[in-house]
Amino acid sequence: MSGPVGVTGNSGLVTLSAAEFAWFAAFLGKMTGIELRAGKESLVMGRLERRLRHYGLHSYTEYFHLLGQPEAPEETRLAIDLMTTNETYLFREPQHFEQLPGLLDDARGVRPRVWSAASSTGEEAYSIALTMADCLRDQPWEVVGTDVSTRVLETARRGMFPIEAAERVPKRLLEAHCRKGRGEYEGFFTLAPELRSRVSFHRVNLTRKLKNLGTFDVVFLRNVLIYFNAETKRQVVDRIGATLRPGGSLVIGHAETLSGLGTTMRAVRPSIYRSAQ
Repeated sequence: MSGPVGVTGNSGLVTLSAAEFAWFAAFLGKMTGIELRAGKESLVMGRLERRLRHYGLHSYTEYFHLLGQPEAPEETRLAIDLMTTNETYLFREPQHFEQLPGLLDDARGVRPRVWSAASSTGEEAYSIALTMADCLRDQPWEVVGTDVSTRVLETARRGMFPIEAAERVPKRLLEAHCRKGRGEYEGFFTLAPELRSRVSFHRVNLTRKLKNLGTFDVVFLRNVLIYFNAETKRQVVDRIGATLRPGGSLVIGHAETLSGLGTTMRAVRPSIYRSAQ
């Protein structure tokens, strides 16, 4: 890249120049489809500054030279991980989990599958699993979690949560399906092994051709579309819509909409759409 090199401000932190921000926004967009808009300079600096310190670099230009290079694939993945990690917690937007049993009604008698398409550190996928265990009982079911970040997927696969996070889990589910950690895991809890065995995690970039994950009855795609421009949103929704079984449901965040995207998905209630297949 070229352009003005960032300088060290009075705080001792390296500042990010307009040209450096523009380059990184284009790079992140190419790699993930995320649209990094003006005003997010502080976010970039806050998440990447420690990588400059790690290498002893004095500008973001020097750091950006490491990204996308064949000899440094891990640094590229790490930068993407740092920029794509978002807030998540168990039973976030709880109305969706309350509505999930109804969305699965059409799948009774088969093996229901639900996809957490931006699963981050796993809280959403495990919230889905707890809900399915409660409403489907002994019926076979499966949850698939995916994310573009390898780092958060490693955390998700461990499935360990601070005991404080249990406050958001409905009491009956906590007592029936969760286990307190002991010894070195004191202060944490996890799901029972028979539930965790039904949850798998995979690295998937939603802006690229999807790997064969199979078909799903419900897909959770919450609080993700807000990071994409209109065309990328349409492409992502089309890809995900193609994985839904006839009558399957797509769940997006309450602050999101598919309006204006030209999708064939049909709105059935706020933030929930039905496949037209």
